[in-house]
Amino acid sequence: MSQLLQVGEKASMRDVFGEALLNITKKDTKAVVLDGDLANSTKTDTVAKGNAAQFLQMGIAEQNMMGVAAGLASVGLQPWVCTFASFITKRALDQITVSVAQPKLNVKMIGAYSGLLTGCTGKTHQGVEDVAIMRSIPNMVVLAPADGVELIQMMEFAHQYDGPVYIRLARDEQQQIFDAETHRFELGKGLFVKEGGDLTIITTGTQTERSVEAARLLEEEGINASVLHMPSIKPLDQEAIVRAARETGAIVVAEEHNIIGGLGSAVAEILGEQYPTPMIRIGVQDRNTESGKNEELLKKYNITPADMVVKAKEVLSRKK
Repeated sequence: MSQLLQVGEKASMRDVFGEALLNITKKDTKAVVLDGDLANSTKTDTVAKGNAAQFLQMGIAEQNMMGVAAGLASVGLQPWVCTFASFITKRALDQITVSVAQPKLNVKMIGAYSGLLTGCTGKTHQGVEDVAIMRSIPNMVVLAPADGVELIQMMEFAHQYDGPVYIRLARDEQQQIFDAETHRFELGKGLFVKEGGDLTIITTGTQTERSVEAARLLEEEGINASVLHMPSIKPLDQEAIVRAARETGAIVVAEEHNIIGGLGSAVAEILGEQYPTPMIRIGVQDRNTESGKNEELLKKYNITPADMVVKAKEVLSRKK
């Protein structure tokens, strides 16, 4: 399917996920999908319709669903547990920590509808703390794709990896950034999607597309920004972060997540220990979110490309 995704086109991350998951279950009889009564929203209904023998509808019972997944993994199956990011990382946190991560069981967790853009469902459904929660758990791998091509490659990696993996997914369509022929996802590695000498925007997931646009706007004003995409949030590419700090001397971290505990915090931890550098974090500013249309929410929480331009200029003013 990745061959059909063309650079510059829009594609629904949910639809790409559903088709890729169906392909995995057809190739591997040990791959089993568990859904928390959201199959139509997460697109696991693609598996329910195309390979029903490997699909389990667990209902609105996230803790039980994760416990069942741990049990299935303990007897050699590979469970793929799917529900909204807000639900899987909060309601099932005890089971994730104790039953899955501590014994390092081979469970794949999909946090759908991550970030702000979940439609008009509001703060109960918006997953803006999931990265902070999951990256704090030992043995956990945390990933966030920028587009459908990268998502498919992440899922292929997760299928081969023996251990717990969390992938956060967006609800809406994403512009395809990467060429399926040349792009290769690698655990623990970041990717410079644009290089410049004035500052670096470090970003992940859905925010990567917006960061590229912010870099374009900055370039119109004579400011040349690098964009460092981090598909692997844990483990994180420390070498690339320090390189960016050394080469540009100013960092903006942009994410569709709370600024506490997410990618921005991870970058600050690395720079604080290895190479202190002027930096600014862009994201939800430690507050409850609310319902709204996509563009309204991005503007309200100041994470649009235009907001990133403002913050880039601010951090440049602090550059030595």
